[in-house]
Amino acid sequence: MGSRWEVTPEPFTTPDATALRRAYYAEVAGRYWERSVTEAEIDQGMLDDPADGLVPPTGQFVVGRLDGRPRACGGIRLLDPATAELTRIYVDPRARGTGGGAALLTALEEAARGLGATRIRLDTRTDLVEARALYARHGYREIPAYNSGPYAQHWFEKPLAGAVG
Repeated sequence: MGSRWEVTPEPFTTPDATALRRAYYAEVAGRYWERSVTEAEIDQGMLDDPADGLVPPTGQFVVGRLDGRPRACGGIRLLDPATAELTRIYVDPRARGTGGGAALLTALEEAARGLGATRIRLDTRTDLVEARALYARHGYREIPAYNSGPYAQHWFEKPLAGAVG
């Protein structure tokens, strides 16, 4: 039998969630700056972009475990009553290509429906080519900018089938 993903809601403050969020920041900052980042830079990144909106009733944070090991995370937050936003989508490089990204999207789209959203949006960067490919494979389409985030270069949206609202 192959590897199995389980994605469940988890407070972003647990040791596993914190380790995954730190790995996410290390990767996205390192790719942006084209160098390894320091622990202090990761600390500052987490302070500059707190995860406190990723809790019900305004959001949700999830951790994905591959065969019981924490290997992925992601969050969803409401931008308005009908629109949720994906954020902090991360799959550990050791687990890429095993379905973790799809498992995260499925869980977060369901969480968005549960929060009452009828569509989901996200922004990402040009250099995060794997992320852009993942979103396109799962029905997200590029849209005009909906925010002016300093690192946002591409914006995506997907209607949520079966959403209540």
